[in-house]
Parts: sequence; structure tokens; C-alpha cells
Amino acid sequence: MATIRKLRGRWQAQVRRRGMKPRAKSFDNKADAEKWARDLESQVDRFGAAPDTKILESTTLGALLERYQREITPTKRGAVQEDQRIDVLRRHDLSHRTLIGLSQQDIASFRDERLRSVAPSTTVREMAILSHVLEVATRDWGMPLAKNVVKLVRRPVIRNERSRRLTGDEEQRLLDGCAGGKISFFRTLLVVAIETGMRRGEILGLRWSDISHNRRVISLSQTKNGTSRDVPMSQRAFDALTEWRAQADVDQLLVFPMNAGSLEQVWRRLLIRVDIKGLRFHDLRHEGVSRLFERGLNVIEVSSISGHKELRMLKRYTHLSADDLVARLG
Repeated sequence: MATIRKLRGRWQAQVRRRGMKPRAKSFDNKADAEKWARDLESQVDRFGAAPDTKILESTTLGALLERYQREITPTKRGAVQEDQRIDVLRRHDLSHRTLIGLSQQDIASFRDERLRSVAPSTTVREMAILSHVLEVATRDWGMPLAKNVVKLVRRPVIRNERSRRLTGDEEQRLLDGCAGGKISFFRTLLVVAIETGMRRGEILGLRWSDISHNRRVISLSQTKNGTSRDVPMSQRAFDALTEWRAQADVDQLLVFPMNAGSLEQVWRRLLIRVDIKGLRFHDLRHEGVSRLFERGLNVIEVSSISGHKELRMLKRYTHLSADDLVARLG
């Protein structure tokens, strides 16, 4: 057991174990001394020896974030977004904490503070980055961390489920409104989104080489969850793409040559032009997946098209139209 005592106004923790040199360290308060002793004893039990924690005393979380941002972030598909989030984390006071002093309470305080200024989903993503930084530091960089303190802190609950669907003549108004825009392919893009339920990133990353006209299938090699999948096309989606292919530049690799930011700008202008409120582009995925259920496809079939790995997630998309289901009930 560790010895904790008050010595000359400070709290000293001393750990003695057979086969190792006694270790002692002083702290301003008793709680920190007890935590240091517990962590050291845990590491001795785990590794059979007391690791050299001097590097933890001299390395700040900010330095760890900077190295992670330089070495790990560029290898990720979402590098741009993660780079921006790490910039925010590096400016936060938490980044000045040394790894030896980083505690569960520090992470909980960070979480609560962030929740007062940003959405729960943003806080969850930031905590996920912090957790992965500590995991990489332990596994790949040899940092003798006793535990990942981020994993010990409860993450905020994200409640962003939406049930917004196209109503009345909204779909036709959207499609007709595309004629007043400057993006010639935007109408086709909307048809593909509604008919396939594909994600925005999947649609924008779509290449002509991904489309099999003989099979009427879109082959996606890069998806959000990292797995490839084939998406069958309805006749409507196939006809829209065929028509756009006849007009597109022969040397054009991407089906829809625009980035996410441009899409959002065009989408907002379109909503204003056709006077539709409360509709997000992602709602078209919700609409598309719901229509697959309404056409009689089962959960397994829909998941193979939509790319949902967890079947329970499809419950968010099954706000089916009661009028369309009446006939099937008999």
C-alpha cells in the first residue's frame, strides 16, 4: 500500500514494492497524491515494474495533440474536419495539463464546459479525438499511461433523430426549382439522393466508373463506415443519370463535380427559391430509406442498400406513410 503523508505543507505519496526502487512525489493536495500512487501501483501490477513517468511529467496534452495532428490526422479520410477540431482543442486550457496530471475530473469539466457553448455531437467528437490521442500515445508512442481517462467519463447523449420527410408537392417544387439555378446537374443529384438514400459524401464522391449501366448498380468503394457496397438503382435514378451523362463533359471523372460546401450553398438557395422550410439535405436520405421500406423491402435488404451496419439505426428511418400502408394491411 502507498504511504500518504503531509510534509512541510505538501502531501507526499510514497510507493514501495518488492523488486523496485521506492518512488515518492509531492503534491499540493491529498487527492492528487492519492491518484498518483494509485496509478503507479496499477502500472506496477500491469507491467511488473514501475515505468519511468518522467516523460508524463514533462509532456503536455497540447504537445500530444500537436504530434497527433502532424502524424496521424493526415492519414484519415476526414482529415480536414479533424484538423479543425484539434486546433480548437489545442487552444483550450486543457491542453496545458501534463499527462501525469490529466485526470478524469479534468475531462468531465472539459465536457461540461463545452456543452455550454457547442452541441452535444460536437462535444462527443472532441472527446473521441482526445481518447484516440491517448490510445495512440500508449500503444504506438510508448507513453506509460496507466489508463485512458477519457474512457472513464460519460459522454453526452446525442438526440438528433429527425423524422422530416417530403410532404405534399415539395419534391416536385424542389426539382422544378433546379431549373432556376446555375448548377445543371443539381436536379439529377436530388433524384439520385431521393431514389438511393445515399449519403452526401457518397454522392459527391461518385465517379462515372462506379456506375454499371448493364447491371443498373452503383458500386461504392469508399463509405462512411469504411466498407464497400453496391447500391441498386431504380429506373428513375438510372434514367436521370443516363440523361446527365449525355450532357456531361467526356473527360469528367466525377458524376457531380462540386464539394460539400458548394452543395450546401446551392441547397439553401434552392429552398429559398421554392419556399420550403425546415428541410435539410440529409433529410433526403431519410426520405429515400423510408421509401425503400414502403416498397416492401425488409430490414436486411434496406440495410444492404443504405449501408447501415447496426439494424437498430434503421428505426430512425421507418417513419412510414400511413396512407401508403393502408392497402398492404387489407
